[in-house]
Amino acid sequence: MKRSLITAAALTVIAVSLSGCAAGGAGTDAISATGTPTDDSLAAVHESGTLTVGTEGTYRPFTYHEGGSGKLTGYDVEVIEAVADKLGVEVKFEETQWDAIFQGLKAGRFDVVANQVSITPERVDEYEFSTPYTFSTGVVVVKKGDSSITSFEDLSGKSTAQSLSSNWYALAEESGAKIQAVEGWAQSVALVEQGRVDATVNDSLTFLDYKKQTGASGLKVAATTEEQSENAFAFAKGDTALARAVDTALAELTTSGELAKISNKYFGVDVSK
Repeated sequence: MKRSLITAAALTVIAVSLSGCAAGGAGTDAISATGTPTDDSLAAVHESGTLTVGTEGTYRPFTYHEGGSGKLTGYDVEVIEAVADKLGVEVKFEETQWDAIFQGLKAGRFDVVANQVSITPERVDEYEFSTPYTFSTGVVVVKKGDSSITSFEDLSGKSTAQSLSSNWYALAEESGAKIQAVEGWAQSVALVEQGRVDATVNDSLTFLDYKKQTGASGLKVAATTEEQSENAFAFAKGDTALARAVDTALAELTTSGELAKISNKYFGVDVSK
C-alpha cells in the first residue's frame, strides 16, 4: 500500500553498501542517510490520493450500514471523511471484523483504523494515535430485573459477552467475569436480552444509541466507569507524519464547529471534548 520513498543520499548509501557485498539483496524499506527508516506515511497517502480506512461497518452509531445494507455511515465514518477532505484526498473504506482489524493495520491493508479505538498503554506501545475525537464512559448492561450486579466488582463469576480484542473485554476480564466471545455489540446485547449471559460491558454511547433506536425496555445500566475513555484514530507504528496531519485536521474541524455538529447529529451532545 505504501510506497518507499528513497532520497538521493540514501540511494548512494545503499549502492555503496551493495558494492561491498558479493551476494546480497537490498531491503524494501526506505531508509534515510543516517540508516534509519523514513516516514513516508503522509506522502504515500497524498501520492495515491486515497486514505484507506479500516472499520467494522457493524458498530452503530459509529460505523454501520443504514438499514443493515445501505450506505456505510456513522459518527466515525463522517469524522474520518471530514478529515480526509482536509487532507485533500478521497476515502476508501475496508470493512473487517474487529478481532482482525489491528492485524490488517499492521499488514498495511489500511492507513488508519476508524472504529472508536480507545487509547490504552498497551496499544500506545504498538500503534500511533491521533488526538482523541470521542470521550465516553464504560457501562455494564444487564436485564432490567437483575439486581445482582450493581458494580464492576459484581461481575466476578458472572458471564459477559465481549469482543475479544476490545478494551471492554479487558475490563470485564479484570473484573473477574467469565467471557463469551462475540463479534460485536449486536451479538452481545442480544445474548443479554435472551438471558444467555448476565451482562455486557461496552461504551455508554453505544447503549444510548441502542436505547434511542429500540427503547431497550428490557435492559438497564447497572454500573458506570468513573474514568472516561479517550478514543482516537489508530495508525501503524512509525506513521507519525500521517497521524500528526490528522491531528491538524481534527483541530481545524474543532475550531470550525464541524466536529461538534457531527457529534450532535448522532448523540444530541458534543462527545468530542
